Amino acid sequence: MMTESLKGKTEAQAEALFERFHDLVTGKPHDAARAPDLGKLAVFAGVREYPVRVKCATLAWHTLRAALHERHETVATE
Repeated sequence: MMTESLKGKTEAQAEALFERFHDLVTGKPHDAARAPDLGKLAVFAGVREYPVRVKCATLAWHTLRAALHERHETVATE
């Protein structure tokens, strides 16, 4: 689902989508103007009810962010 959502996006758009998705699953309020609609990713909203699952839901997104920032260390979800 992440890959589908990111196809055709710029790095800036991918970063904005990461932020919006992360806010969704951690329960933080988000600014709708910062990123495009989450579409199918909105199904992950319930993850915020299970804090131990937030890391599972966001690991691939943190890996994406590390790649965009050319980080070479081990990726963490914190």
